[in-house]
Amino acid sequence: MPEIKIADLFDLTHTKAAEYLSGYTYPWEALPGIKNLILEIGETLDPSEYDYKGEGIWISKSAKIYPNAYIGGPCIIGHNTEVRPGAFIRGSALVGDGCVVGNSTELKNVILFDGVQVPHYNYVGDSILGYKSHMGAGSITSNVKSDKTHVHIKDAASGTDIDTGMKKVGAALGDFVEVGCNSVLNPGTVIGRNSAVYPISSTRGVIPANSIYKTGGKIIAKSQKI
Repeated sequence: MPEIKIADLFDLTHTKAAEYLSGYTYPWEALPGIKNLILEIGETLDPSEYDYKGEGIWISKSAKIYPNAYIGGPCIIGHNTEVRPGAFIRGSALVGDGCVVGNSTELKNVILFDGVQVPHYNYVGDSILGYKSHMGAGSITSNVKSDKTHVHIKDAASGTDIDTGMKKVGAALGDFVEVGCNSVLNPGTVIGRNSAVYPISSTRGVIPANSIYKTGGKIIAKSQKI
């Protein structure tokens, strides 16, 4: 069985969603409740540290928000996070501390752990990005299959095939994952901790922890020669 559980992928000390996520086994199970989670957390935030902007939007006083970024609710933007020009946060986005949401980046129904960087032309939807994970310029999560059927989580090595029961599931990136520029993470992609994806890749299924996803879909352990 691949290591695709929340406990395998994430250090929960680096997100305000820790208690919520600990109530689930797999990351995709947590996606439907993100909206309500943000509203619940928002009501508990210290007004001396967060400004309430109305419509379920809380922004840390230490966050840097450029004037032409769009932030829709519900949303929480954490301490020392930067939301750059042209960012489009559609709502249901829990953005941690020390994150970068870059120019022309779009977020929808996501949890971004502390230190996440989606800095240039990224789309992240129905996804969870672990601590200090990074998506290179132009890399995106694809969250809906072309035939609109349920998204499955598949691992070729073990024969695992889990029906999520949902039509919208993007990606789950473990802590410290690096995604190369212009890559597409197809629906149901799960990337284990400390793994990397080559630029211009099209990923699907499970990429184990401490691995490198190379051109052509070959997966090797980081300890191997590239």
